[in-house]
Amino acid sequence: MVPTVAFCSRSLRNNNCISKRVFHVLRRPSTLHPGLPASSRGIHVDSPPIVPSLTTSYAHGTSSTSLLHSTVAETLLRSVERWPDREAMVFVKKEFARHLHSFKWKDSSGQSCSGCKLSPSTVDQAAAGLLALGLKKGDRLGMWGPNIYKWLLFQFATAKAGIILVSVNPAYQLQEVEFALRKVGCKAVVCPTGFKTQKYCDMLRQICPEIESSTPGDIRSARLPDLRSVIVLDSRQPGMLHFEDVMQAGSSQHVQQLQDLQKTLSFDDPINIQFTSGTTGTPKGATLSHHNIVNNSYFIGRRFGYTWRENTRVCLPVPLYHCLGSVGGGMCMAVHGISLVFPSAGYDGKANIEALQNERCTVIYGTPTMYVDMVNQPDLAKYDLSSVEAGVVAGSPCPPELIKKIVSVMGIKGITIGYGTTENSPVTFCGSPTDNMERKSETVGYILDHLEAKVVNPTTGHTVPLGTMGEIMIRGSCVMLGYWGDDDKTQECITKQGWYKTGDLGSMDAYGYCRIDGRIKDMIIRGGENIYPAEIEQFLHTHPKVKEAQVVGVVDERMGEEVCACIKLVDGQDCTAEEIKAFCKGQISHFKIPRYVLFLTSFPLTVTGKIQKHKLRAQVEEQLGLKKEK
Repeated sequence: MVPTVAFCSRSLRNNNCISKRVFHVLRRPSTLHPGLPASSRGIHVDSPPIVPSLTTSYAHGTSSTSLLHSTVAETLLRSVERWPDREAMVFVKKEFARHLHSFKWKDSSGQSCSGCKLSPSTVDQAAAGLLALGLKKGDRLGMWGPNIYKWLLFQFATAKAGIILVSVNPAYQLQEVEFALRKVGCKAVVCPTGFKTQKYCDMLRQICPEIESSTPGDIRSARLPDLRSVIVLDSRQPGMLHFEDVMQAGSSQHVQQLQDLQKTLSFDDPINIQFTSGTTGTPKGATLSHHNIVNNSYFIGRRFGYTWRENTRVCLPVPLYHCLGSVGGGMCMAVHGISLVFPSAGYDGKANIEALQNERCTVIYGTPTMYVDMVNQPDLAKYDLSSVEAGVVAGSPCPPELIKKIVSVMGIKGITIGYGTTENSPVTFCGSPTDNMERKSETVGYILDHLEAKVVNPTTGHTVPLGTMGEIMIRGSCVMLGYWGDDDKTQECITKQGWYKTGDLGSMDAYGYCRIDGRIKDMIIRGGENIYPAEIEQFLHTHPKVKEAQVVGVVDERMGEEVCACIKLVDGQDCTAEEIKAFCKGQISHFKIPRYVLFLTSFPLTVTGKIQKHKLRAQVEEQLGLKKEK
């Protein structure tokens, strides 16, 4: 029997205290663009735009639905009161049964659930336990591990206590995790003993050998001076606390402290630090507020149809540490009352397909790489995916051919692309499930409610005409508070006027639909010609033998850079570099035809499935025997 977790409201109702600032709605004077007609300033986004109202590459998503002005805890409370009997989470793998408690305290017959504690709720119990350990509002707690129930439990428990959850990449190695924990000054770390090849407790002991001789809850480390507690989810370790210690630590005094604390929480408070994926260098800690993630999850859920779809069951293979998992998944559950289905703790393409069938999922999330794996499953045809109505592709650029395959091979007609960045909480553009194939496959949709977007010339900063490529900039409720402890980096990417510079190249049409053309930093300059890898990648995906293609610039003494295509072939296929070059000839400009074609079996990825192009470039330059000029 598959273990599940459901919503409950009993003690959350008792412990909630609505902020006195709940009516202090953020207001900003409307942005005026002298000389532009009113119709050019915004598009109404309650439904897909059908009137070509824009006259320049600026869009404001006007909406009849107001922004929410609540904290994460207040949002969860409202949902569990509205849908007390709705399933919240399903963990398919049997090994996670031991992690399950319940947000719902009565079963369908009205009797108490076996093994569940009636009061206080698990979330409040965990939050009170954290306060008992000495954590205070504004302290940082690092959550380090795969997709398990307790990840979500601490997501909501920290929010209730005003503690900032730091989402730590579960694939981080020694130097990476030390950097992340030290950068934001984590006072506590929560993790399992290990997962697959990752030995979390062992790594923490290597960084902080003082743990072995420390009193649990009172660690004093030279390399991590802020760290006091390590909370282990599944075993007892010297110098570390066990999960049950936290759950039993909160006394009535701490429960009262938690209740009193609710009066001091504001929806503008920081509540989550999401590290950027590190596809281009050292990760930075994007600091997000309640307001950021509550509203982003609210409006992406509305765009995905969660307000009108019945019994939405989302298959969630993306990691919770990533913004798409914790906001598009966990927060959408808290805001819209959807059910989340976790096919596995770590990514498993086969498990995704099995979960779609066996759990009758109606929606699936994934990165392009995850969908490539799914559409290429050799026995895909034997699975019944008839329940799957819609899906979301996000995390990195998606070739149009892949969208067409998701529709034709998997039958997901309501597939859509979501675009955004960690710094934008994360989604800023998203299509409608009802969009036609051209819009589904070739654009990332239209601006989200209440947000502003413009496309500018990267050199001058001026807004470009419609259909012209430039840098995409975003302003609104989604923009992060800043990078934790890094004012210089924050000021580099957020202008004095509040615009976030995405670093992405794209264009906008008169309906407000946006096309993504790649990253400014990925642009290849070959002999003075600007080449955008995404354009070549999309063309290579039309070759029948190509499963996945990535294009990078490699150093060249004469041209400065040359084009290198890195290709994964469809299983069982053979191909040559000459065949790929011949396929390109006469179809794309001669200077875009790859000088080098390499056939690889894998690409360097982040844990979220994003291609690490800086690592790929270094890898192929070494393989080709090229050396960077000093």
